[in-house]
Amino acid sequence: MNHVYLLGSLAVPSQTYIGLTDDMAARLKSHNEGANFHTAKYRPWELVCCISFKTRERAAEFENYLKVDSGHAFAHRHLW
Repeated sequence: MNHVYLLGSLAVPSQTYIGLTDDMAARLKSHNEGANFHTAKYRPWELVCCISFKTRERAAEFENYLKVDSGHAFAHRHLW
């Protein structure tokens, strides 16, 4: 399965992150260990939402949607 996930920073609550992975547990651990340049300074992170897809293509389409203005508004209204 391929997962689109939303993270919320526990240190800076206004900071959020949207990503895509096929191993959610490992990816969250990676974010919290500081392995990702974009998220390291806002550690620790908590998983807010995870949506699974059969194909990587569908997951990537949804991730891209969440990263545009209307998708960002959708996520903040319904998922965060």
